[in-house]
Amino acid sequence: MSFTDMGNGKRIAVLVSGGGTNLQALIDAQNAGKITNGRISAVISSKPGAFALSRAEKAGIPSFVIGRSEFLSQREYDAALCSLLRENGADLVVLAGFMVVLGPYFCGCFKDRIINVHPSLIPSFCGNGFYGLKVHEAVLERGAKVTGATVHFVNEITDGGAIILQKAVEVKANDTPESLQKRVMREAEWELLPRAVSLFCEDKLRIEGQKVNILL
Repeated sequence: MSFTDMGNGKRIAVLVSGGGTNLQALIDAQNAGKITNGRISAVISSKPGAFALSRAEKAGIPSFVIGRSEFLSQREYDAALCSLLRENGADLVVLAGFMVVLGPYFCGCFKDRIINVHPSLIPSFCGNGFYGLKVHEAVLERGAKVTGATVHFVNEITDGGAIILQKAVEVKANDTPESLQKRVMREAEWELLPRAVSLFCEDKLRIEGQKVNILL
């Protein structure tokens, strides 16, 4: 199956593993006309049965499953993903709750064309081991007063790519990891990710060293 014909717009492939709340934020933004010069053309899940696949189906977006356990090595998995994405003409790869580590080969295939949303203000509470609720647990354990979300380019270093957008979110005294996770998603992730995707599709992002300049 090929991606939907996109005309002159950029093809956006979204990689998922679970419920797909960030995918839904992208779909909603697209439907509201908030993503310029691009459209979600495929959803790829690392797990069969992920609810994100149901969201894609409801939105009429082609979906695929490539499970990590089907491949003996990281290199083989990366190659399979790259092959599918290249075959179908992906211009941008968005990691939206994708819980599989991507190796150097994949990062090289789509250099400066992969973005991720992370639920903290990088460089705090990021890197190996910081994902999902673990991030918010660490924020509360440390007694941080402010957290947030970051959208960044992806490279070979976990959460180490150039930062595109960030937004701060207050940590409240009665927060649990679950309540903090929901507020960070609602107040930051669901706002930042569609904005960053649109900026990429509008060719308004320029990477210079470790920094991203946004063209106005």
